[in-house]
Amino acid sequence: MTVSTFVFLALGLVLLVAGAELLVKGASKLAATFGVSPLIIGLTVVAFGTSAPELAVSLNASFQGQADIALGNVVGSNICNVLLILGVASLIAPLKVAQQLVRLDVPIMIGVSVLLLLFGLDGQIGRSDGVIMFVGGLAYTAFLLYQSQQEKDQDVQNEYAKFGDRSLSATETAINAGLFIVGTAMLISGSQMLVKSAVSIAEFFGASPLIIGLTVIALGTSLPELATSVMASIRGERDIAVGNVIGSNIFNILVVMGLTSAVSETGVVVTASARAFDIPVMVAVAVMCLPIFFTDNEVSRCEGVLLLCYYVLYIGYLVANATNPEAVWVGWIGPVIVPLTLLMVGLLGWRTWSAVRRRRALKP
Repeated sequence: MTVSTFVFLALGLVLLVAGAELLVKGASKLAATFGVSPLIIGLTVVAFGTSAPELAVSLNASFQGQADIALGNVVGSNICNVLLILGVASLIAPLKVAQQLVRLDVPIMIGVSVLLLLFGLDGQIGRSDGVIMFVGGLAYTAFLLYQSQQEKDQDVQNEYAKFGDRSLSATETAINAGLFIVGTAMLISGSQMLVKSAVSIAEFFGASPLIIGLTVIALGTSLPELATSVMASIRGERDIAVGNVIGSNIFNILVVMGLTSAVSETGVVVTASARAFDIPVMVAVAVMCLPIFFTDNEVSRCEGVLLLCYYVLYIGYLVANATNPEAVWVGWIGPVIVPLTLLMVGLLGWRTWSAVRRRRALKP
């Protein structure tokens, strides 16, 4: 392994993030030109754009016979989205959670996470499993589009009005088409560089492709979600920061993992370690969102700190397990994870009790 391997890794990450940005801008303006409503653009094109790196990397890994990277990318990105991205965004300002997320989208995220776990219990996510998930992703998107047509909230319409009007000139249309094509090309090139360099690094250090997918690639492909959520939090659009993460997680499982499994001749192999630890952690993280979001419909700064602590511990576990697997559980899993979890439960209980007291005080 040479320095050029790390250069290609970094260049691949840059191309992925920049390519996703160009794709979103170009596709959004093109859709507006052809009469698609701004709200639908926001719910579909932008949601796809932030998850486009995961899709590009996973498909490329599948075609190159590196299914471990594809699985690790999706599972690691979903864990990163909740623990790291929501944690960082909530430190900037407490994040508001829309009621729809608590009632509908978070339960769907939990459901599709459990579905991925069940599909992988036999050690493989087959092509038929992938087709089922992909069709589910299309159905979820169709439902969102139908729901958006029923939604008359002027604030939501104003939010997505930033995608511009529908009266673009021929030159502007050509420019946006060019942005879309260049963005797609950058995504493809970046994903190829990222997968090849990640495999080389994994082989050099003796780490499995799954570990590389769960860490380096997962964090890299989650950069668009991180940038979107952090900027939304800075701008005061804190409900969008949460919605971006939840929508991306659902898309990652149903569309990214579904399509990757469906197009692979042998499906995606699910290793014993992924079945025993990584996918259950992803499910647990999804379930954790429900009580956090339910309390005051908010992610507080304290909860954000705890989420970040969980992510640091998770990455620490992966690194420690790769170097000395026998000592990991005895070394820190009990003394650190258990108190941290009790602290999280206590914080949620206190916030729930405080919310109940406030509601009672407001009653006449």
